[in-house]
Amino acid sequence: MRVLSVASECVPLVKTGGLADVAGALPGALAREGVEMRTLLPGYPAVMAAADGPAHDLGDLFGGPARLVEGRLGEATLYALDAPHLFDRPGGIYLGPDGQDWPDNPQRFAALSRTAARVAAEGVGGWQPQVMHLHDWQAGLAPLYLGTQAAGSGVATLLTIHNIAFQGLAPAAMIDTLGLPPAGFTPEGYEYWGQVSALKAGLVHADAISTVSPTYASELLTPEFGLGLDGVLRARRADLCGILNGIDEDAWTPPYRTPRGKGRHTRRLRDELGLPEREGPLAVVISRLTGQKGLDLLIEALPALIDGGGQLALLGSGEPVLEAAFRDAAAASPHVAVRIGYDEALSRRMIAGGDAILVPSRFEPCGLTQLYGLRFGTVPVVARTGGLADTVIDANPAAISAGVATGLHFHPVTADRLAQALVKMTALWHDRTLWQRMMRNAMAQPVGWDVSARAYADLYRSLATPS
Repeated sequence: MRVLSVASECVPLVKTGGLADVAGALPGALAREGVEMRTLLPGYPAVMAAADGPAHDLGDLFGGPARLVEGRLGEATLYALDAPHLFDRPGGIYLGPDGQDWPDNPQRFAALSRTAARVAAEGVGGWQPQVMHLHDWQAGLAPLYLGTQAAGSGVATLLTIHNIAFQGLAPAAMIDTLGLPPAGFTPEGYEYWGQVSALKAGLVHADAISTVSPTYASELLTPEFGLGLDGVLRARRADLCGILNGIDEDAWTPPYRTPRGKGRHTRRLRDELGLPEREGPLAVVISRLTGQKGLDLLIEALPALIDGGGQLALLGSGEPVLEAAFRDAAAASPHVAVRIGYDEALSRRMIAGGDAILVPSRFEPCGLTQLYGLRFGTVPVVARTGGLADTVIDANPAAISAGVATGLHFHPVTADRLAQALVKMTALWHDRTLWQRMMRNAMAQPVGWDVSARAYADLYRSLATPS
């Protein structure tokens, strides 16, 4: 089974979020299922550093010369779209140094989609995929481009929605620039409130659609979560499924084998962050500081944790008003430590040392943070939404009685309900026997890729045309 994965980011080369973790983990996980997955990425400088193999000329691509350069992504093959006029620039992969979207993002990721369609239709170096697995809006135009190439009619397409909030919008005036068929600019096609939507193009034209948890798949069919695309998804309900993300369990192995080993890491983390010893749980947050992640709710609910004897350690960056609010909270209490920014090594020490990890997201397609928490016995406290609901077993009376609880849910997603969950978490922490059992349950929970990789492989095979 030959699959081309098309993504805008991928660990270990370039990462801004969970999409990169998934794109980096899939080739290895699927190899065990008999799937040869090759990955196509934009040729950012970090990606080109890993691409030192044969090059294939692509001619002019949206205003400049382009090549497809082969490299290695672990044990798998990497294809880098080398188009310096689109990808060799300072700043972030989506945002310029001014913090705003690159104005040519529509062309940049249309180039990625067009190249994916060309590889699918023509192959490269004698290799041709049976399935294209497309990730988010950045690859969303690929099925539309592929449909214009007769040679690609035997290649199936799967679009995975990692977060429907990002839709890849462009002005209608760019239809010709992007090489899109004007007849498709309709409400039944890629038109979205008078604009071009790359994500909608993929949702309409891909052979199948997946998202990253079963609950999120159901939520997307509603106006609350579908963000204007719920009607499209309801029309394609039969082609939509939810497959949970996993994590690389080898890369995320706790530095202790049992819950009893966590204590010294908790003490070290308190020392590192300047938190005093306290007879209460140390809760950690590692997140983008945005409204979607519910961090404004945590500001309101924080007194319930601190007054109850707990502490908070937070690592993240995002909306300036939230950054300022957490800095103020740290200044007001010795039991709050805040680090603005991102530090991979510190995040791992926080997960190892924290008693609980808080994920109060208003919506969360899957989430990886709670999976890291489970793996490390750092009990997740999560909003009951999306993949959070699918991966954490709530400590309700039935689950506690059965001895299967791995964390806590709260719903609806409000500051008051979060505060109640923090009070309950503190009470459970003080029942050391129960808390240790929850930690053991969490650490025993399967969070790797085995089950999900098998589901993807089965889906690919159901889509592929034998060749």
